[in-house]
Amino acid sequence: MQNNEILKKAEKLIAMHQRGELGGEVMPEDANPHLERNSLENYLYFTLPMALNYQRNSYTLWESALKTYNDEETEFVFCPRICLEKSFEEVQAALTKYRVALQKQKQTEIWLRLCKTFVELFDGDIRRLFDENENDVKRIRNYIQVEHKKEFPYLSGTKICNYWMYVIYQYTDRSYTNIEALTVAPDTHVCKATLRLGLITEEQYQSANVQLEVIEAWSRLFENQKYKPIDIHTPLWLWSRNGFREIQ
Repeated sequence: MQNNEILKKAEKLIAMHQRGELGGEVMPEDANPHLERNSLENYLYFTLPMALNYQRNSYTLWESALKTYNDEETEFVFCPRICLEKSFEEVQAALTKYRVALQKQKQTEIWLRLCKTFVELFDGDIRRLFDENENDVKRIRNYIQVEHKKEFPYLSGTKICNYWMYVIYQYTDRSYTNIEALTVAPDTHVCKATLRLGLITEEQYQSANVQLEVIEAWSRLFENQKYKPIDIHTPLWLWSRNGFREIQ
């Protein structure tokens, strides 16, 4: 299929999403305590659980996160400094109570590692990551994925990093200086939808580099177009999740 035909289909998918024809009236991250958009608490709420969003139902994860936040006994896990003052077992118990952490050892370790990173690098304030990198998507991504990769377990992953930055953009007061550099987050649904549209081949889809193939394919397709790669992320995700309804 020619790229201009795929581009037309992509634009139709975006329009269908805007008309509410792909579902998605409630997105996973809508399960949140509706904190002040610019508050540190809001940034931490949308950051820490994201690192545990690996091969699991996103709706269930964020429902678990909200229950954890709303429980006086477990809400402390969203404060990095307090987490680091608690014993490993206390943090583990809080994260597993509502199943924010499914792998109780590994995912508690990931959570605590991020807390340590935020305290050591940003004095506990994750907003400084964006400020110090001048809200530049490429600089933020390079900081997390290259310069300090070990300090950001899972959050530095190809899929999670892009999607996390998108969620921060959607649910906080943060604006980026180069939003066009924010790519699709190539999770299973986005990869399947990209294949379905014919933007990648079956061979690419089956390859170990499929996530990078998907990112690059959408970046090329939308180069010098009115839409940015991140604009297609949610339409693709919903289109796949809801069974690839006919594009109109």
